Amino acid sequence: MTVGIHDIDGYIGRASLDVGMLFDARGLDRGRLTNLMMHRKSVNLPCEDPVTNGVNAALPLLKRMSPADIADIELIVVGTESGLDFGKPISTYIHDLLELPRRCRSFEVKHACYGATAALHAAAALVATSANPHARALVISTDAAARIDVDSYWEPSQGAGAIAMLVGRDPAILEIDLGRSGLFTFHVMDTLRPRPEIESGNSDLSLLSYLTCLDETYAMYCQRNPGSTLDSFDRMVFHTPFAGMVVGAHRTLTRKHARLSRDEVTRHFHDAVASSLVLAQEVGNTYSASLYLALCSMLVHGKVEAGQRIGLFSYGSGCCSEFYSGTLGENAAGAPGPIGMNGAIGQRRELDMATYELISELAEQRFSGVEHADIAVEPYRDLYEECLAGTGSAVLESIKGFERHYRFA
Repeated sequence: MTVGIHDIDGYIGRASLDVGMLFDARGLDRGRLTNLMMHRKSVNLPCEDPVTNGVNAALPLLKRMSPADIADIELIVVGTESGLDFGKPISTYIHDLLELPRRCRSFEVKHACYGATAALHAAAALVATSANPHARALVISTDAAARIDVDSYWEPSQGAGAIAMLVGRDPAILEIDLGRSGLFTFHVMDTLRPRPEIESGNSDLSLLSYLTCLDETYAMYCQRNPGSTLDSFDRMVFHTPFAGMVVGAHRTLTRKHARLSRDEVTRHFHDAVASSLVLAQEVGNTYSASLYLALCSMLVHGKVEAGQRIGLFSYGSGCCSEFYSGTLGENAAGAPGPIGMNGAIGQRRELDMATYELISELAEQRFSGVEHADIAVEPYRDLYEECLAGTGSAVLESIKGFERHYRFA
């Protein structure tokens, strides 16, 4: 049986900030900007949260579906590290706003940036075992950035957005190699969100953990699949908190497991990996969505063809990791979702620092745990009118007794 991603789309925000300008405003060392390899980052407006990001990622995907196909959606699962309640999952809000069938499973998965991969594999298993041969699952990876100390190098990497994937037995984008995974997990306090509004941790420890997990998961994948080498994959896609991290990870992997020369490593990176980093350099870290943003980037910027084998590495702080593989389907090249996302990059409103500071401060009213709030757009009315008004995008309107109320702009 084949199962995997039938369609994919995403939302990369409607505002952006020049990362070099942020470095200068914060007094950060511009020498580290080279390692970050970022140009701009997407920024959510205060009326956007994990729910609206997820809805806005899924809306264009659903518009390409027939009513009969939508009726076959038996599961919506959301991978996120930006949960809004200890009990009620984000998936229930998104299910309601998208008007999905009520004969449907709904749940949320949390494991830092690994959550979307856990959600995808759960969806694939449930679709594969459904009594309905046309069963579909909607997998959404969505987050919203927490507050970061202004002297931190994490702030420039924080992005905004979400990815939505339609999973079925007719995977026109990516057929997952079921059962062909390398796994690795251990307890580590690298990055964490101890409170809704705070992201904390140790960036050096996180980098070391990421590299350890890549090494171990790839080694297990090869042990489970004898004969597998780097040449087994036409493309490789990595969890991408920032592009520079992937460059280093690829270098470490290829030198250890393929013993390539420096020139060979450079050529392999250019051929197999570089196209997956283009969107991340413009959007920033989308947390649970970052691996699948990288997949979209590869689909639109790489010269992909049906039948090509893809290796994917997923990492979530804390930690859990997985290296798995799949084969590109007939619609991978020219998929409308990634093409639309790439076009949206140049349509974002560029922010100055004063406006960025204003909406960052106002964004604290959208965090989880807020009991009452009117999410007024008056303080940034011109920005709202330019970015969201009349777009039909989902926005957060108010919070009353902890219940969130949304509308379409």
